[in-house]
Amino acid sequence: MEVSNLWDKWVGEALSKLDSLKLLRSLRPLYLPNEQQQMSNTGVSGKEEYEVFDEMQPWDRSSVNVSISEPTYRKWLLEIPSSGDEIVHGECLADDTFGTSQQQFKRLLLFSGNDYLGLSSHPAVRRAAAEAARDYGMGPRGSPLICGYTYHHRLLESSLASLKKKEDCLLCPTGFSANMALMVALGNLASLLAAGNVPVKDEKIAIFSDELNHASIIDGIRLAERQRSVEFFVYKHCDMSHLRALLSNCKMKKKVVVTDSLFSMDGDFAPMLELVELRRKHNLLLVIDDAHGTFVCGNSGGGVAEEFECERDVDICIGTLSKAAGCHGGFIACSKRWKQLIQSRGRSFIFSTATPVPIAAAGHDVIVAFAFLLTK
Repeated sequence: MEVSNLWDKWVGEALSKLDSLKLLRSLRPLYLPNEQQQMSNTGVSGKEEYEVFDEMQPWDRSSVNVSISEPTYRKWLLEIPSSGDEIVHGECLADDTFGTSQQQFKRLLLFSGNDYLGLSSHPAVRRAAAEAARDYGMGPRGSPLICGYTYHHRLLESSLASLKKKEDCLLCPTGFSANMALMVALGNLASLLAAGNVPVKDEKIAIFSDELNHASIIDGIRLAERQRSVEFFVYKHCDMSHLRALLSNCKMKKKVVVTDSLFSMDGDFAPMLELVELRRKHNLLLVIDDAHGTFVCGNSGGGVAEEFECERDVDICIGTLSKAAGCHGGFIACSKRWKQLIQSRGRSFIFSTATPVPIAAAGHDVIVAFAFLLTK
């Protein structure tokens, strides 16, 4: 049986169990006042034209031009611990002058952020967020399963699924919560399929994680471990020989390999093609965290899997809108079955307030604008 079909079977069985327990959760997008009329006027994609600029614009520097108070700067240089309480009274004015003496501030260029393409300050992103805030405020304040899921969230999910070449997508408050939700859902999958209350060793899920994976992956796995439904194996960074040995020695049937696709601190890619080979050989579930690859890698910005032409071989792709997209929030691109399982058992998704509507609208506009620019 093919890898995807095998895991699809297991997820289907888990969903049937949840359904019998009346624990299957549903997402139902709300339409806010006047939204239906706007849809009929502008169409699903919203703006049809985006202005293209051939050279640097003033807003391109606004994401890196920052100022810091002199007291804070001095503490920073001297490595004196700070809780952010060095307040300078006076307003920073729009013309780059300060309400108090400029000697109180130190101008800096910020190159440590994740706004890789400078989109956080792009006019299209600003406009989308501002218009949504003007028309809808922050939107319904509640978890997505109760009242926080709107037409804007659904539009963004559909766009991300298309970008990642996946059947569907689940929007999460942050990339951290996305990884947490997936790992906890994996633990629940093993518990739901177990014959007894607690999975025995052969019923558990073996999760293999690169030693330099993001903290959210590690914390999510540790939380799943507390359920006594997964076993955690760490392989040396991008060392496929070590991973092969661990996989070969593991007798558990359900295996998952999770890795960052592009490691931000080291700047190297996960060995995607070798991971794909291992996926086929061991019928494992391949999960990548594409936080740093989305919109940066691939001809259409689809990420590292697109760059290495293996999108179909990546089962689940986690990502974020807070880096190259210049917005905020995380997502899990996956099949519809996986989405239903995660939204039903991923606690960091279930018990978090939904992303504000202006942020979802801005995120969607980034994807549409990006696709538009690629045609120019």
